[in-house]
Amino acid sequence: MGHTYAISEIVGTSEKSIEDAIESGIATASKSLRHLDWFEVGNIRGHLNNGKVAHYQVTLRIGFRYDTSGS
Repeated sequence: MGHTYAISEIVGTSEKSIEDAIESGIATASKSLRHLDWFEVGNIRGHLNNGKVAHYQVTLRIGFRYDTSGS
């Protein structure tokens, strides 16, 4: 039998890098969502301060499986 997924869209941020913004967003989502299986990067943008990158912002769509163990 196949799985059923839901998708949650979040924005991860970091002062360090795009990769850190992705990791930060997933780490935060994993505190309240279970069965995370995949992610997709939608948009990458940032905040500038004095002509330099101050923050990276990454929009993520995170797929998680519905728990069917109780059915």
